[in-house]
Amino acid sequence: MSRVYNFSAGPAALPEAVLKQAQEELLDWHGAGLSVMEMSHRGKEFMSIAEQAEADLRELMSIPDNYKVLFLQGGASSQFAMIPMNLLRGKKGADYINTGSWSKKAIAEAKRFCAVNIAGEAGMSVPAAGDLQLNADAAYVHYTPNETIQGVEFPYIPDTGDVPLIADMSSTILSRPLDVSKFGLIYAGAQKNIGPAGLTVVIIREDLIGRPMDGTPAMFDYKTHADNGSMYNTPPTYGWYLAGLVFAWLKGNGGLAAMAEVNERKAKRLYDAIDNSPFYQNPAEPSCRSWMNVPFTLANADLDADFLAEAKPAGLVTLKGHRSVGGMRASIYNAMPEAGVDALIAFMADFEKRRG
Repeated sequence: MSRVYNFSAGPAALPEAVLKQAQEELLDWHGAGLSVMEMSHRGKEFMSIAEQAEADLRELMSIPDNYKVLFLQGGASSQFAMIPMNLLRGKKGADYINTGSWSKKAIAEAKRFCAVNIAGEAGMSVPAAGDLQLNADAAYVHYTPNETIQGVEFPYIPDTGDVPLIADMSSTILSRPLDVSKFGLIYAGAQKNIGPAGLTVVIIREDLIGRPMDGTPAMFDYKTHADNGSMYNTPPTYGWYLAGLVFAWLKGNGGLAAMAEVNERKAKRLYDAIDNSPFYQNPAEPSCRSWMNVPFTLANADLDADFLAEAKPAGLVTLKGHRSVGGMRASIYNAMPEAGVDALIAFMADFEKRRG
């Protein structure tokens, strides 16, 4: 079978080496005689997996000691509610920056709990840092550093002073080094750069844990999970295990600094191919183009179906763009090798030559 490159926005491709290791360990993990899927989450075998995964993530991201790392369920969308429930702390409102589809969903959920101040918004770009209308009395400031659907990325981290900065990093976490100390809370669904769907990672500063609003369910209280090592109930054990394999793979490939170099190269080559062609166009403002998600349209939208149909036998799959943007979208997360991006560029050039 010829090589297939999966450009899905999520669930996304996993590193081939990780899949092979999981395959080798599927029936018998390290001589334990059972699969990770069959292990008690409180047994010594799985506890060692969980502890190593957290240690590796802390090392990769240089997470300070005064932050807790939680491995949760419910997807990033559950965090849209958990954040106001835990972080309002008696305050009436919070600031949200609106830059796309996932920002809008976070805003809609927050409005169930508090007054939402839109501190800045933009379409296929992000507001300039100096244009943000931040409220000094806000409980927190929420933003989405990378909008998966629009392919828009913040080129800066907002300066929110003493107000905690909250970030939905589902599609950009682990793609490059990050100063975690600038954030009060970072959350990310796993299915893009961490592991399979079903796991959500939350990195939260310890002083923000506790004091949820009255009536908050135990499962929606960060303290519940922090106090119980993310094992108040049975966690998504196999997803946690696979995330640990991904963290080890990242460490073995030079860490996040090395990953950033590769990711920047991949994105530059693909954007250059788009920009240097009259046949393709990227709708995002060049100053805030995403490294991870690259939408592009064809000069003739009637050819979209043909592009997708011909790409598949060439080994290039899940390239259809989101219906709100149209065209194509190539998600080039950490697991996408440079060869995959080169194969896509070559196919785009050939398709343009034949059909342009």
